[in-house]
Amino acid sequence: MDQYLTFILDEDHYGIDISSVIEIIGIQKITQMPQQPEYVNGVINLRGRIIPTLDVRARFKKERVPYDERTCIIVVDVQETMIGFIVDRVDEVLGISPESISSPPRFNQDFKGRYVNGIAKIEDSIIMILESALLLSEDELAETQMMKEG
Repeated sequence: MDQYLTFILDEDHYGIDISSVIEIIGIQKITQMPQQPEYVNGVINLRGRIIPTLDVRARFKKERVPYDERTCIIVVDVQETMIGFIVDRVDEVLGISPESISSPPRFNQDFKGRYVNGIAKIEDSIIMILESALLLSEDELAETQMMKEG
């Protein structure tokens, strides 16, 4: 059984492989960076480390909502770069067997499903399993690496 950290955007449930998660923190002051895509909020200072943040809601082109006390930043390791994914709220860590995960439908390459690695059905819920490395293109990842280096 593989372990996934599940989180919620609107009423949709998502999961990412727990092995890429470094830590979960509450929302904090984000310093804006000029000329970034709308879903890159800026950077945070996490115990002296500069971490670029990505608003997953904005990345998926969902309506923005104000951050609240349940908004979290999931700090993940994406190709040896720490990135903070801002989500509405973290749910739980779930063990999901590989047999419970189906391949996502492929409508076209521009579909936001390109971030989805699989779809798990757990009881009456559907959890979209994300590949955290796919939330940023190679160019965007290179830009975030430059951002954190100053």
